[in-house]
Amino acid sequence: MLVERIWAANDLRNFHYLIACSQTGEALIVDPLNAQQCLAAARTHGFTITQVLNTHEHLDHTAGNAEVVAATGARVLAHAAAASRIGGVDRGLARGDVIKVGRTVELETLDTPGHTRAHVCLLAHGDAPALFCGDTLFNAGAGNCHDGGDPGLLYETFVDQLAKLPDATRIYPGHEYMARNLAFTLDREPANGAAAHALAEARAQEPATARTTTLGEEKRVNTFLRLANPEIIARLREKFPQIGPNPDARTVFIRLRELRNRW
Repeated sequence: MLVERIWAANDLRNFHYLIACSQTGEALIVDPLNAQQCLAAARTHGFTITQVLNTHEHLDHTAGNAEVVAATGARVLAHAAAASRIGGVDRGLARGDVIKVGRTVELETLDTPGHTRAHVCLLAHGDAPALFCGDTLFNAGAGNCHDGGDPGLLYETFVDQLAKLPDATRIYPGHEYMARNLAFTLDREPANGAAAHALAEARAQEPATARTTTLGEEKRVNTFLRLANPEIIARLREKFPQIGPNPDARTVFIRLRELRNRW
């Protein structure tokens, strides 16, 4: 599997991804916003775009669909429950569906509600697993739930699905928020040396060349994957004393998401 990350260089800090078969050059584009960037990247690498995948219905992940389809004839794939809001969807996806790209690439569909109620992530298995996670999991962060989402569902997605993936899983999010999210981690957990090191590294990098993290690394620096950490809980109680001395993980997650909304 070949992966090309495309930095949109816009105010929303979007990433697009080309996922290609190394044998045939057939490619799937994930969340095209800037269609011209996506088409140019495919030409540069000699890829033929045959499919478009939208992780969810928000316009910054779907706005380039029509132009890509017009240029390539690609089929559009998305969560079945989001298809009517996106428009032009050829294949509605459900949990467990397999997306094939060329001869060598198979991607499992994960039904991952939270940021929206109809959100999918794509999981590539194998020796080098990879997760294309849209606006569900970010580097050192979690998606917001402002526009059709639910933090309780996002918690369940994190705990029941994402946290159980192999630590070697490479993380490919829909936006570049790493430095800002790491700063939030350190606000919640000042003693986290791994996060402090990662923040210094992130601030020294350009978004277009930012390092790809793994789930194992995320578990060390992502507050939303560290719900039992005593320092996080103690500092959370300073903001929300009503949660008591032993809040459950769901409460910790939802209160952290509430704090991050206005941080």
